Amino acid sequence: MNTRSSLLFAFRLIFPRTGKKSNARKSLVGACACIGISLIPLVMVLSVSNGMIQGITSRMIGLSSSDISCVLSQNAAAAQSEQELQALADELSQVSGVQHTYPQIECVSLASSQKGRTGATVRAVEPAIFSENHSFASLFDVIEGEMTFSSARSAIIGKKLSELLALHAGSTFRLITTRKNANGKTVPKVTTFTVAGIVSSGYQELDALWVFIPLETGFSILSAGTASVKIGIETENAFSPELPVIRAHLQQKLSSFSQAYLWSELNTAQYENFSSTQIMLLFIMLLILLVASVNISSALVMLVMERRREIAILKSLGATSSGITLSFLVTGLVAGAVGVLSGLPLGLLCAVNINKIITFIEKAVNVFAKFLYLIRVEDEMTFAEVHLLDPAFYLQRIPLAIPLGQLVVIGCGTLVLSLLVSALPAIKAGKEKPIDTLRKL
Repeated sequence: MNTRSSLLFAFRLIFPRTGKKSNARKSLVGACACIGISLIPLVMVLSVSNGMIQGITSRMIGLSSSDISCVLSQNAAAAQSEQELQALADELSQVSGVQHTYPQIECVSLASSQKGRTGATVRAVEPAIFSENHSFASLFDVIEGEMTFSSARSAIIGKKLSELLALHAGSTFRLITTRKNANGKTVPKVTTFTVAGIVSSGYQELDALWVFIPLETGFSILSAGTASVKIGIETENAFSPELPVIRAHLQQKLSSFSQAYLWSELNTAQYENFSSTQIMLLFIMLLILLVASVNISSALVMLVMERRREIAILKSLGATSSGITLSFLVTGLVAGAVGVLSGLPLGLLCAVNINKIITFIEKAVNVFAKFLYLIRVEDEMTFAEVHLLDPAFYLQRIPLAIPLGQLVVIGCGTLVLSLLVSALPAIKAGKEKPIDTLRKL
């Protein structure tokens, strides 16, 4: 029995003659559907998690830690005045591989308004950072006002902070900070600011309590002893293998007590947490795919039982065991291929429209939840909407990131898995003894 004959028999197994009922073929179609359905959430989880991780990571790097962060010691000369800090930033910008430098001061303070008070992270930056820095210009959405400092006492705050203090563009609030006086004592300082703009990066956990003020004002209300003075370094690629080399060159230009840190060192915990969560989700989805693939084995077992007569006749005419085994292996492989060709496109279609799907589900859930709430409580004003993705922990809008290479691996892996689960019933079909089968007819 040559290969062509085996393929012809496999074709007849998949497409039996018209009018011939086959429960095994129905099971085979169901197995294909199960594989396709199991691939849809797998592709969605892979695409959405990749997009979520890339979106959050790009915000952590571009808006917070920079590619490299040069943290100055409180005794460094550059940490004492704006002019010295800017001079050091200009010097560091000459290092090979460095594209831009952004000096800033950062500290924790207390923000208060007539509506309440809360902790805040004050970041004193140059006004030009909002237009010159690509991440600031592209990742921030302006909710109210404008993303510029109109005066030395103006501030740009995060959306969450504005909600906590009931602030709007043009509102005033106070920042209570600390600084060291001439005697070395730490004293509080209260400064009133006007809200120039309210912004959001789409990731509240990162920017919920940010308050941006001009760098000049930062030096007047903060001091190196109570705040962190640093210079953010922007390179061509935050994931470049040359980043440690650039860090080493920067370290040579810093004082002995200052230190340059890579973004991966400053965000190790978050980045590892994202990766471990993605691996766990993929592991669960792969288990579902494995269970779905077992259906192919069950369908082939039924197919072998239905086609015992044909197998016996073919063997009586000279068909080999390996040829029969090959026919059933091809049948299992085709079943897996049909599942892959149907599941991957549908999964990609759902992944592309994931934001619309989540919005639709949220609206449907809220309508149902509100209906039940009104039946029990009868007070519409106290109803709180349900959010599938809490903006405090997830991106408000999931960016699309389709990992084509990983999808190819998943597709090929599914085909290999289909072959493996088909092996046992295929080998059993090849070992069928024609004499025993024909005796029972």
